[in-house]
Amino acid sequence: MTWADLTNSGGLWFIRMKARFPHIEDSAIEIARADRACFEAYLARVHNITTTEAREEIEDFLFFESLTREVTGFSG
Repeated sequence: MTWADLTNSGGLWFIRMKARFPHIEDSAIEIARADRACFEAYLARVHNITTTEAREEIEDFLFFESLTREVTGFSG
């Protein structure tokens, strides 16, 4: 699953992302949809991690979402 696949699939992914990253605000969904690099920087800032760590966390999240879709057939 790519970032574009995720951000174009509706808003449920953002709810799951907020569960994993509790410090992101609802308004960050627009940052995420507009620019992944900006969202990575935002995520790093609000969770006090490096941008490399934020990028790795997002890659883990994408991988998990891919597995979830594969196992459940869920596409939202």
